[in-house]
Amino acid sequence: MPGLNIVILTDDAERFRGALTLALANRALGAHSRIFLQLDAVCLLAGPYNAPRDANHKAQGLPDLRQLIDEALEDGVTLIACQSGLALTGLELQSLDRRIEAGGPVSFLQALGADDQLIIA
Repeated sequence: MPGLNIVILTDDAERFRGALTLALANRALGAHSRIFLQLDAVCLLAGPYNAPRDANHKAQGLPDLRQLIDEALEDGVTLIACQSGLALTGLELQSLDRRIEAGGPVSFLQALGADDQLIIA
């Protein structure tokens, strides 16, 4: 099974929710998953972790954004905060969950496997 690599380009919490869901599904199939949050999307990692539709998801028995992030990190999904995004948003890596990594587009792309899938969201 090829690895799944997703780039989140905006600070849209629902896109992030979708990316986390796909990454977790790919991990369930036994492959690695990475999500790169570029530029303004980095603010999604700062907390409080919530999304506009969290209440609706909870009402349907689905996890909210915070639960999805925790589940993804616990399951081995790699979350990468863009270094430029950290600077743009005024965040420091140390202020984020210790399991979140920092990186740039070059290092993210260099780590792609030959058979890996790349999704831009």
